[in-house]
Amino acid sequence: MSSTPSPAAGLPAELQRRLGVPDAVMIGLGSMIGAGIFASLAPAARAAGSGLLLGLALAAVVAYCNATSSARLAALYPASGGTYVYGRERLGEFWGYLAGWAFVVGKTASCAAMALTVGTYVWPGQAHAVAVAAVVALTAVNYAGVQKSALLTRIIVAVVLAVLAVVVVVVTSLSSGAVDAARLDIGTDATAGGVLQAAGLLFFAFAGYARIATLGEEIRDPARTIPRAIPTALGITLVVYTLVAVSVLLVLGPGGLAAADAPLTEAARAAGADWLVPVVRVGAAVAALGSLLALILGVSRTTLAMARDHHLPHALAAVHPRFEVPHRAELLVGAVVAIAAATTDVRGAIGFSSFGVLAYYAIANASAWTLTPAEGRPDRAIPVVGLTGCLVLAFALPLPSVVIGAAVLLIGAAAYATRRVTTHRQ
Repeated sequence: MSSTPSPAAGLPAELQRRLGVPDAVMIGLGSMIGAGIFASLAPAARAAGSGLLLGLALAAVVAYCNATSSARLAALYPASGGTYVYGRERLGEFWGYLAGWAFVVGKTASCAAMALTVGTYVWPGQAHAVAVAAVVALTAVNYAGVQKSALLTRIIVAVVLAVLAVVVVVVTSLSSGAVDAARLDIGTDATAGGVLQAAGLLFFAFAGYARIATLGEEIRDPARTIPRAIPTALGITLVVYTLVAVSVLLVLGPGGLAAADAPLTEAARAAGADWLVPVVRVGAAVAALGSLLALILGVSRTTLAMARDHHLPHALAAVHPRFEVPHRAELLVGAVVAIAAATTDVRGAIGFSSFGVLAYYAIANASAWTLTPAEGRPDRAIPVVGLTGCLVLAFALPLPSVVIGAAVLLIGAAAYATRRVTTHRQ
């Protein structure tokens, strides 16, 4: 099987390898430690009650399997496109296409959700306008070159980690007299369905490590860098999420967390640290900007890979001669996200995105199953658990998300079949 994508005739085909392990880890952290931790805790608590931490653990297990499968595949196929490339090379053209379709459509919705999160925190009364402005600004940053994107991501991650650290320390210390460890009361009122749904919702906050793989063509020594960067970024994220979830649960309890619109803000108020509220708001806005930056970066690279193979208009495979980025793909993605941010709502965008992301990773795990020992195959249990976990969590999501997500995948499959028939007739 071929390990590199076909070059685009008449167009620059190669991106420059400029990113090392620290930059790759930061891009992964910027994708994961974003608005998800500020937004996903409350709905997860509503689904699982005191089983929230069980849901977090389950989401982390599935994410670890996905990350391991993705890392092994990315080391073997260090090209832009991520699971689009892996599915095509290991399972066949259709499965690669379906993964790319799920990623591009699902993550475009996620981009809109992140942009709207920025707008909600910065200027609630003009959330849609601020969201569109954020998309335009970050598309311009990505257009100017991936190194600038990595630098900005490093700054954003530092700010967000600092804010979350302050929240954990201040909330737990100021409320020490009122904190009751029994509030964790893990699993006593949880149901299996609730825990699974919580895991699916919390998985949304983890689903950023693949951004490292989608930038495989721009990473130095990918066979060494990618397998190191992905688990490192995932491990740091899990530690951060666990600390935040435990501190908020200790202060608010499962019921209070489930009822909170802005959990970290409510936790700060409950601890008597009103001065921390604006800091949390700024942190949430910066986190969402970090996620949006990395999401636009990843979607444009998958669009580039699909355009190279003519699954999308071939003109989108162009690489800018000066900035060395897929500039047409980035401009198109930015335009579509801006329109979505101006016309949709956060809740609908997140539900739709989650189903698409889990479908994408299911194909990644199926692809990893086909690896041989010589190709760096992971332990057989890892892709099996990852694939099973992705499918279970996807169908445990709220019914509207499942129905809409499945319908969109079917539309993509129909478009693929139509294209194949048309090409065959020609």
